[in-house]
Amino acid sequence: MIHQIDLGGRSIALATDGDVTRRDGKVYVCAAHLSLLHDMRGGEVYRTGQTSWSPSGWQRLADPPLRVANPVRRRTADDDLWDDPTRHHSSWVAVVEDAGPVGEKPAGEVVPDRPSAVLVGCLEGETPRVRVDEAALEAFTETGRPGRWVILVGSATQVMTAYARQLGAYQGRREIRPQSVWCSWYSYYEGVSEEAVAAEIPEVARCGFSTLQIDDGWQAGVGDWHAGPRFPSGMKAVADAVWEADMTPGLWVAPFIALPGSRAVREHPEAFVRAADGSLAVAGSNWGSHYHALDMTHPRAQDLVYEVTDRVVHEWGFSYLKLDFLNAAAVPGVRAQDTDREQAYREGLRLVRQAAGEDVFLLGSGALLMPSVGVLDAVRVGPDVAPMWDNYATDDPSDATARNALRASASRLWLGEVIGVDPDVAFFRHRRNLLDDTQMLWLRELAAACRFRCVSDRTAWLEEAEKKALRTWVTREEEVELLGRYRFRVGGREVDLTEAVEGSASPYPL
Repeated sequence: MIHQIDLGGRSIALATDGDVTRRDGKVYVCAAHLSLLHDMRGGEVYRTGQTSWSPSGWQRLADPPLRVANPVRRRTADDDLWDDPTRHHSSWVAVVEDAGPVGEKPAGEVVPDRPSAVLVGCLEGETPRVRVDEAALEAFTETGRPGRWVILVGSATQVMTAYARQLGAYQGRREIRPQSVWCSWYSYYEGVSEEAVAAEIPEVARCGFSTLQIDDGWQAGVGDWHAGPRFPSGMKAVADAVWEADMTPGLWVAPFIALPGSRAVREHPEAFVRAADGSLAVAGSNWGSHYHALDMTHPRAQDLVYEVTDRVVHEWGFSYLKLDFLNAAAVPGVRAQDTDREQAYREGLRLVRQAAGEDVFLLGSGALLMPSVGVLDAVRVGPDVAPMWDNYATDDPSDATARNALRASASRLWLGEVIGVDPDVAFFRHRRNLLDDTQMLWLRELAAACRFRCVSDRTAWLEEAEKKALRTWVTREEEVELLGRYRFRVGGREVDLTEAVEGSASPYPL
């Protein structure tokens, strides 16, 4: 059925067999599929990928879609099943905007985004996807069962923040708690040790951080979540030492995955998602191997995840968990129960929350963004950062570079309306760092806008002036207001990251 709708001064042709209602200047659709025609052939489209690491941002409708081209990397960093090399495609929500001139900005006056954007977003649904071309926008659920959608018209900033609020009303929302975190990853990587953490604790505390988080490398193996040989005193002793320094201890863990040789895979193969041929499904690649995903509809998988979370929080004493590679729980495959794969992911998160308790801070990395709302406290909103702006050897938008991380994170600032947003670390060190001062400032300003100030600089690498600047930055609390695509007001000053996001890339990290 074709519906002709006038919304915000814009006429929309909507095709759907579902129920259509209009309320408070919004159009709601309950359907498994809908299409709408748009007259913005020369405009731009906003896409957000399925996971933390997926490319996100604006692209001209006439240009190729923003995507991860390498299929092996795409399996890890985005949703390979619905990848489209020709049409723009997005997870849960997409925005189309006219390409008219913004106009001159009078001195001291903030000009809002062009009031000519149309958003279609899912509020409840089973793996919702959106495809867009120069004539139409198509939205659907993977399972073919009806979902709840909203259509909004206004400026891009207005419709995206309004959608975030609507999503929170449907999915639930948790209080957003600003964070200041020192993380071991970008200094120690997998070589982190009990000795190294002990040396960092007093210095990190003096810098004013509220949380010290130990990253990948502490464990016996991925899937075998016990202290490895570099932590001979065990993880409880380390957590106790962090508490004694008046900080919250944090720990990295990837509760939904296991490497092929892990004890979990050897002893409980029935607990993992299967491929159509009966073999264990491959959920992604890292650590020089592929890895498998626990089937969060299987009772044994649920037990394993609950036991790990309970041990880390209630036996060892960690109250901040960085949960990584979470998207594996939504890998396509055969599960014990015939459940939508994104719903299986959300049920896995709920189990972690139940085991951890309401007060433990849960950060998701590699997380499915919209299905995490209401369960996790925060999500990473970009790929891994790195102490270089670009990498001449890759054009993959999900690879670890500061530019990729900033672009995706700045494009997802609107999610801060409904869940904490983590743009990954900022840098203060100049040692072992190829970023210039402007690029480092961009990362710091973005982190301030996200209210998630995280640093991974080894304190021994910092000069006294750098430590002083770090202490001032970490302990600062500032109000944030989103003004446009890449513009925001933080602490009374206006910040514009347009050059950082849209500026031309350098082929070398200089």
